[in-house]
Amino acid sequence: MIHIERTENDSIMQFVSDSMLTKDSFEYNNVEDAKNSMLVQQLFYLPFVKKVFISANFIAIERYKIVEWQDVQEELKAMIEKYIQAYGSVFTKEAEVQKVAIQVYAESTPNPNVTKFVCNKFLSKQMIEVLSIDEATEVPIAKELFNRYEIKEIFISENYISIAKSDAIEWFEILNEMRSYIRQYLQDEKPLVTKNYKPKEVVVFEKTNTENKVVDAVSKEIISVLNEYIKPAVTADGGNIMFQSYDKESKCVEVVLQGACSGCPSSTITLKNGIEATLKNVLPNKVEKVVAING
Repeated sequence: MIHIERTENDSIMQFVSDSMLTKDSFEYNNVEDAKNSMLVQQLFYLPFVKKVFISANFIAIERYKIVEWQDVQEELKAMIEKYIQAYGSVFTKEAEVQKVAIQVYAESTPNPNVTKFVCNKFLSKQMIEVLSIDEATEVPIAKELFNRYEIKEIFISENYISIAKSDAIEWFEILNEMRSYIRQYLQDEKPLVTKNYKPKEVVVFEKTNTENKVVDAVSKEIISVLNEYIKPAVTADGGNIMFQSYDKESKCVEVVLQGACSGCPSSTITLKNGIEATLKNVLPNKVEKVVAING
């Protein structure tokens, strides 16, 4: 049995076992640190998990303050209990793990029409964007979701699925059922895409008045800034941003917004106060304007 115990630090919660878990102490700062524990790897796939500590008979989890403990602690407890019951140890080797219990957490995003469904396992290295049921032929999970619910778009990346609903329905009508459906789909180990699936390609180039050239030095700097400073925050909100082009004469940058960011009512504010301001600050006199070509 696992018992939940608060600590003096509000960001850290302890999950205490009736039996000894380890004679040593372990501290994990990211998924790469957790090579000796599939359970800890699963925990780090949850966006609110900052650090994990294992010592004696307890697992302590430090959270990012994007959620409150009361919203997630019971599911974390159940997840830890099921894992220990199934494998007998928090340090079960990957080769011995046959079927991991899937957990799916629903998170709101700045876009009221989009919800981010976060999973405790890695889903995809590639970014899978489906804008209509006609595009879902090679994406079975998207095809099933389009057939079951009134939705407009699906975006899958890393360990989450962002879904944009139709204006004809409210989230409270479908959220819990959709979350359960996604969890069962993943638990049944059904494929996300077929072998014939090809991700969409975004052509990256420098704009000039006469021709399209290979990405120039400034464009490479812009891409670097987007990846380091902008993309993590956008991903946390259930979306994605990709560089499209740079016009060196007008100093205008075009970007592609995907997932929760595409069509978001606050995307203009994000572009001006976030992306544009950051690029201007980091690359002075090189960037004057940022435009989203699909947002």
